[in-house]
Amino acid sequence: MAFEITKDLLENVTLFITQKKNKALSELFSEMHHADIAEVLDELSFDEAVYIIRLLDSETTSEVLMDVDDDVREKVLKQLSAKEIAEEIDELDTDDAADIIAELPEKRKQAVMQQIEDEEHAKEIVELLRYDENSAGGLMAKELVKVNENWTILQCVKEMRIQAEEVTRVHSIYVIDNSGKLKGRLSLKDLLMASTRAKIADVYIPKVDFVVVNDEAEDVANVMRKYDLEAIPVVDELGILVGRITIDDIVDVIKEEAEKDYQLAAGITQDVEADDTIWELTRARLPWLFLGLIGGIGAFLIMENFQEMFSDNAVLFFFTPLIAAMAGNVGVQSSAIIVQGLANDDLKGSINNRLIKEMLLAALNGVILAIVLFGFIWIYGGDFQKAFAISISLIVVIIVAGLIGTFVPLFLDKRGIDPAIATGPFITTSNDIFGILIYFWIAKVIIGF
Repeated sequence: MAFEITKDLLENVTLFITQKKNKALSELFSEMHHADIAEVLDELSFDEAVYIIRLLDSETTSEVLMDVDDDVREKVLKQLSAKEIAEEIDELDTDDAADIIAELPEKRKQAVMQQIEDEEHAKEIVELLRYDENSAGGLMAKELVKVNENWTILQCVKEMRIQAEEVTRVHSIYVIDNSGKLKGRLSLKDLLMASTRAKIADVYIPKVDFVVVNDEAEDVANVMRKYDLEAIPVVDELGILVGRITIDDIVDVIKEEAEKDYQLAAGITQDVEADDTIWELTRARLPWLFLGLIGGIGAFLIMENFQEMFSDNAVLFFFTPLIAAMAGNVGVQSSAIIVQGLANDDLKGSINNRLIKEMLLAALNGVILAIVLFGFIWIYGGDFQKAFAISISLIVVIIVAGLIGTFVPLFLDKRGIDPAIATGPFITTSNDIFGILIYFWIAKVIIGF
């Protein structure tokens, strides 16, 4: 049954904190998953959250800190001493520990690192901090199980038992040579079926998917998605095995990228949240709103050049919002499909073929919609020529909007710019302007005003 935060639960927690009933609080949270505890803390006041954090054991607290809202975690860490943070760090895998350390100010970071008792753990964290957070090295954890190709099965099992004590979950067993280079992976079934005297070199599987430390996080996510992997080994430039990335880290990457793309598509230029300051939210939204303003001015200037037709052909003016809306909608639909394909690495074939396909699709949709629109205008106004002009304009506008919506994200991707930017106000505004220009130009040619 899914966990649900109720009003009674929050009232009980608040009451226990007020009355300092620590035993009751410990019993209450001992039955909860760390992710559920984090969800509860997000609903409490800051002081109440800190009280709970200090009450829980280090192992639970460390897991909870990774799941709470970023803002809550930042505030909680400010209230904890360097020694208290170090105690939580000792309970975390190296990748999660490095993530928390990276959020601290430089002086505090050094103070915490000096308090970590496990020197080997501290060294591994320092190593991970050297990598860009959006790279494979920045995502990986050092904890893994690796065996030497020259070991016997019996020796391998003994070494695996020792290594497994430091690993929360064993996804794969990796095989290395004497220099530490990744050679392959070991199947648990093959390990159990083989003779204890057999060498690992005789039973391991040489084919293994891997990524390099400097590979981008999105590329890692695509590889793991494509091959349906729960974990993937990470090697350095020399092919030496240095860590592994697990599926939970990739889920976080996919979530963050989706949030970023969604905000770009909505016309927000930087990563913001609802709780950010008004100034931060304004800086994120204003650039695209300004673009919309420029687009509106452009549409006004276009319409001003055709103002002489409005007195005799007012019906054209009344259908201007429809033409602009259809252009924007078709452009966003086309660009959204392309951006999704680029993100999932599903786009195949040449750009020309993609554009031709989109043109044919847009033409088909345009013709169907134009027939319906033509029938409505003719029945409503009884003017064949104007109905024909508006309907033909709609077809051409939809085709052009589809081509723009397809070409722009492909062009941006080729230039190394996030194509998600194309699905927002950029496409909508540009297609509004082109749509109105095409609409009035075709109407002028057909009606002859």
